[in-house]
Amino acid sequence: MTDTLFIELVLIGAGSGVLAGLLGIGGGMVMVPILTFLLSARGVEAGLAVKMAIATSMAVIVFTSISSVRAHHKRGAVRWDIVMRLAPGIVLGSLVGSLGLFAVLKGSYLAIVFGVFVLVSATQMLVGARPTSSRDLPGTAGQVAAGSVIGLISGLVGAGGGFISVPYLAWCNVAIHTAVATSAALGFPIAITNVLGFVIAGHNLPNLPPGAFGYLWLPALGCIAAASVITAPWGARLAHNLPVATLKRIFACLLYILAIYMFWKGVRG
Repeated sequence: MTDTLFIELVLIGAGSGVLAGLLGIGGGMVMVPILTFLLSARGVEAGLAVKMAIATSMAVIVFTSISSVRAHHKRGAVRWDIVMRLAPGIVLGSLVGSLGLFAVLKGSYLAIVFGVFVLVSATQMLVGARPTSSRDLPGTAGQVAAGSVIGLISGLVGAGGGFISVPYLAWCNVAIHTAVATSAALGFPIAITNVLGFVIAGHNLPNLPPGAFGYLWLPALGCIAAASVITAPWGARLAHNLPVATLKRIFACLLYILAIYMFWKGVRG
């Protein structure tokens, strides 16, 4: 790894960690477009670059979710009963996505799917949309089904699932702080299952760049995970001193630019 690449990856991780702590978002929305650019610039085919960026972003969540869950658990905010009922579906949906759809779909299609995901997330952030409570949680079968959808979509875009699980839980009359904490706990089974699928699905791919392990790009994973775990608490502290609502709107505008880039990669691919 060159010194330049090392610095770039550490900066990505540091920025992602600060954003996660400051704005309460996963770093995947930033990591995936930037990693796609870095891999493409190093001669990786565009479709493969998108897939590796998504897989590597998901792998980072394995590490960041652990520290997040510990913090929420200490406050008693995690509904572990909900986690246990959603987790089987999450594992099933994640495996279907990572071993099935992810491997079959072209990288250009995944880039477009990711662009749609970022556009929706940016719009929610821009307008400050919050779901309204309108019903109770379904039974075990219903929660397994919901978990399958969360795991499937999360794996396709390299996100921890909070963009689906938090609105879903809030819609089911779970208090927003509890929904956020429970969603953080769900991030670990989402990440670990999808990562396993990405490694298996990509273990014998041709033309992988140096440092690849299946669809994972290990140099990026190591640098980004280490930096983001360190800087996430900094972002959490800044959240108490900065106008977070204004920062979210500014960041939403940046996300629109990143979404356009991913659309361009998808159409070009």
